[in-house]
Formats: sequence, structure tokens, C-alpha cells
Amino acid sequence: MANLPEVMIDAPIAGQSLTAELGNRPWQKPAQYTTVEEALDFYIPRLTDVETQDDLMNVIELGIPLTTIADALQSGGTMDGKHSIDVGILIIPVLIETLAYLAEEQGVEYVTGTEREVSDTPSSSTVALAIKKIKEKSDEPQEMEEPEVELEPEEPSGGLMSRRTV
Repeated sequence: MANLPEVMIDAPIAGQSLTAELGNRPWQKPAQYTTVEEALDFYIPRLTDVETQDDLMNVIELGIPLTTIADALQSGGTMDGKHSIDVGILIIPVLIETLAYLAEEQGVEYVTGTEREVSDTPSSSTVALAIKKIKEKSDEPQEMEEPEVELEPEEPSGGLMSRRTV
């Protein structure tokens, strides 16, 4: 017991989320901003704030896709009770465009997260699927055609118990 890391000591107890009174959590209350416009009026000033922009540009320079950043912003807003999940989903494209604009203004290269990778080599999942299909075909029992052999009818030489003449 003494060797347990401190992280384990601070971990939530199983079922702890079920002990809070209904309605005490921010996401269990009515949203603070109920329209897309109100939610954007909350986010845009925070994104364009000079103090926040330096940290934001550092994250974008690390190569984190703008879609991931926008999704994290709206998920946090939903958990904090700022807006509902449907409003959060509707504001994601505007947040992505705003982040792209800010990155371009600062001269920071960014990844939107919506690019399709075009490559001459097939992806590993495509190769795995092809190998699976080939194995399935080789595992199936193959119907082999039996060669047709014409048998000459034997002439009856007597009864069943009679000797054969060679």
C-alpha cells in the first residue's frame, strides 16, 4: 500500500459521479448561451485576445489540427454549461475558420485536419484488407473437376462366383 503512486490516491472513487445531486453539474442546467451567435460572441473575443494568442499559436505550430482545437474548445464550453452540444457542433466550422485566419495573420503554418492524404502507396488498412480477401479465397474449398474416364463395359462372363479369365 505504501508504494502506490500519488496519482492513484487522488483518483475518483468508482461511482462518485453518481453521488452528486441531480442538477448540480453545469451541463445539467440550462445553457448560458442558447444561440450560435451568442456562443460565438463568447468565443471570438477570447481567441483574438493578445494574451491567449501566443499560447494558441504555439499549439498550432506544434501541428495540432485546427479541428482538434475547435472541438476541444466547444467540448469544454459544453461541459462548463456555456452552450448545448448542438450549438457547440454548429460553431465548430466558424471556430476553425477563425483559428485559420489568426494563424495566417501571424504567419504560422497550420493543419486544418480536413486534408486528404494522397499517396501512391496504398494505406496499411487497404493492404490488410487485400491480404484478408486473398486468404479467404485460398481457404475456400475449390471444386475440382474430375476427369471423365470412359469405362468400357465389361462383358458378363458368368455368375458372381465364377472365375475370371485373363
